[in-house]
Order: sequence, then C-alpha cells, then structure tokens
Amino acid sequence: MTTNGRGQQRSTHLDDVSKAIIEQLQADGRRSYSEIGKAVGLSEAAVRQRVQKLTDSGVMQIVAVTDPMQLGFTRQAMIGMRVAGDTREIAARLAEIPEIDYVVLSAGSFDLLAEVVCEDDDHLLELLNSRIRALEGIRSTETFVYLKLQKQFYNWGTR
Repeated sequence: MTTNGRGQQRSTHLDDVSKAIIEQLQADGRRSYSEIGKAVGLSEAAVRQRVQKLTDSGVMQIVAVTDPMQLGFTRQAMIGMRVAGDTREIAARLAEIPEIDYVVLSAGSFDLLAEVVCEDDDHLLELLNSRIRALEGIRSTETFVYLKLQKQFYNWGTR
C-alpha cells in the first residue's frame, strides 16, 4: 500500500506473477524460493527479489499464524466501542494493548471494533474493565464472545 497526499491508503497494482508468488506463500509460507520459482516461471533470485519488494512495501507479511485455543487462550471476542473524540487517537491507544490483535475504525453502530484474545473469562473481564473501558474517550462497549471459530483464512487478495 502507498499513501496519497492526504495520508489515505491506495492499493498497489500487482502483476500476475506477484499474485502467483503470494498464492504460493499463502498455501505454504515455508515453500522455498526455488519451488516458488518453478511454479511461477522465475529464477530463485528473481523470486527472492520480488518477495523482498512485496514485504518492504507492506503488501504482505510472512508470519506464523497460531491457534490461540491450542496456546491456552480460550476466550476470544469482538468488542464494539462508541467513542467521544478522535477515533484515530483512541484506536492507536487500543492497538498498544497486547491482547488486542485487530483494531478498525468503522461506520455504523460502533466507532471502533477490536478483536481480543484472552486466557479465560476473568482475563477478558480484567481487560475490559481495567484497560479498555478505562481509556479516556470510550463511552460504551458491547462484547461479542466467540463460541466457536468456524473459519479463519488469510488467503484473500490475489483473485
């Protein structure tokens, strides 16, 4: 992503080869540059260079995605918040909280949405009362507790 003169994000145009490289890594993030090169018709060095360009530009990240449940984090929730003041400032403060893995500014019933990952209900309650609701500007919250995670994929963006 790049930004325009007003600080707004613009999408980056990707050619078919870059999209194919991304798809290869989405299928298996440990796939070697050599294997990817064979699949997309480039040399290992060319793939390495493209991957570096894609990560440097912020188009993609290569990360290990974990299953919170298997790591002992049994409570996940989405929290909708109504705020007073600059939503960008409050979103930035929320983003600093380690248990929050996702923060978006939204339109509609809520000004902000945040996904949280907690060890249990006590942890969620402490997070809500002591750290989220305690932030200046948070007027109200509504918590949507996840009963079961049915689907979670990160393979969008290339088709």
